[in-house]
Amino acid sequence: MPDKPYTVDPPELRKSLGVLDGVAVAASSTAATTSIGIGLGVTAGVVGLHLPAIMLLAFLPVLGIAGAYSRLNRVEPNAGNGYVWVGRSLNPWLGFMVGWVNIVATVAFLAYTTAVTGSAMLQLAGEAGMHRVGGLVLDPGSTAQTTAVGIVVLVAVTLTAVTGIRTAARLQTGLLVFEYVVLLGFCGYGIITGPHPFSLSWFDPFAIPSATALAQGLLLSVFCYWGFEAAFSVNEEVREPRDASRAGLITLVTMLGLFLLGSVAFQRVLSERELAGHGAEGLAFFGDRLAAQPWAALPLVALMFSAMASLQAGVIPTARGMFAMSRDRTLGPVWARVSPRYGTPAAGTLLIGAAATAVAVLALVIPRLADMIMATVNAVGIVVALSYALTALAAAVRFRALLREDWRQGVRAVVLPTLSACALLGLGGYLGWSFYTSADHFEVSADNGWFLLTTPLAMIASGFVAAGWAKYVRRSPYFRTGAGTDADAPQLLTTN
Repeated sequence: MPDKPYTVDPPELRKSLGVLDGVAVAASSTAATTSIGIGLGVTAGVVGLHLPAIMLLAFLPVLGIAGAYSRLNRVEPNAGNGYVWVGRSLNPWLGFMVGWVNIVATVAFLAYTTAVTGSAMLQLAGEAGMHRVGGLVLDPGSTAQTTAVGIVVLVAVTLTAVTGIRTAARLQTGLLVFEYVVLLGFCGYGIITGPHPFSLSWFDPFAIPSATALAQGLLLSVFCYWGFEAAFSVNEEVREPRDASRAGLITLVTMLGLFLLGSVAFQRVLSERELAGHGAEGLAFFGDRLAAQPWAALPLVALMFSAMASLQAGVIPTARGMFAMSRDRTLGPVWARVSPRYGTPAAGTLLIGAAATAVAVLALVIPRLADMIMATVNAVGIVVALSYALTALAAAVRFRALLREDWRQGVRAVVLPTLSACALLGLGGYLGWSFYTSADHFEVSADNGWFLLTTPLAMIASGFVAAGWAKYVRRSPYFRTGAGTDADAPQLLTTN
């Protein structure tokens, strides 16, 4: 039986998840083990031995963003979340932009995580004594080899995601339990036994070398927190909208604790040079410093599980965001087709996996995995900051009447999201300017400022092209009101 087109409120997509399932999806999307194993080394290369400081500092605006998501979700639960909220409260063009940049950012993230997964598997093969296949020497730092292995995993997790959120959530819950047990065990042991003395200066943001390093470090850290909002992308499949809000906030606070634990542990065990120099192999090096084989391989197994889970968790909310956009006719009808067997946007899920595979292949123009990671993280960080900022501003506009009615609620609903949005917009703007002024020619390289700036600008520009097509060719009704289809939420808090 062919997939059926989506009309309004399909019962197959409702009321199947609880808080813990939402936490599993959001935590897998955030991928703490991957962020710690790879992101900490990348960030340390920018801010030095101040990882705890930068993680704490980045948490503040992200917490304001999470509050905006939570409040908006309570009055208007919608799989499109920011796309619908920004379109209704600010402007449909900006709303479409939020939806679009989240799509392209996630596809880029999936491409990079595909290579990370392949790298972890090749590292495990090396630990097991397998260093070559035929005449090919296995290299976990090679983008080509890691991408080829990772694509196999991407195909498998995409097919699993087609079968439904419940199946995916159960798989991810099991992976998360293993990851966190290993992460807590090794990081706790590293904090106790690490040879480098603990220093309060690690928590001092004023000791970061420069304003540019601070801005880039913050953007990299925001990228590490990115993914908590996946809980809001499946909010039409939870029993209560508040469950999605609780799942998102629980995930965010949990990530803060894990990032601080990992930051302190890494700096107790590894020197600054070791932190910055091992890139995608940082967690394996950390494990080797703390234990002998086979125990030293456990962090690497946890990294592989984390990358696999984040691949699947990246596919799931993106397919549902595009599902929401398709039912508004801002994207083509294929994205809104629901599988009668699984009750999921199966065609869209498969297409997201295919798009990520294509981008992963295109990324082979950057031969070193560490360079590809740096370029991807910087590009995604800028567009994610833009998306978060617009969503926070939408919340501030939507609830601005609370400033007159209850100043305490007004501070939480309007002032804090506005400050968070300004911080992220200023951060992205400053970093973009620093990229522009740091080079005098274009080169496809992770240390070329024009390349680092061109990538997010291309993501944003493509969004305006797609929005124009949706408005003038598809004649989507979304561009008249900014309201999403099936916006059957309670009475909204609006002002004239």
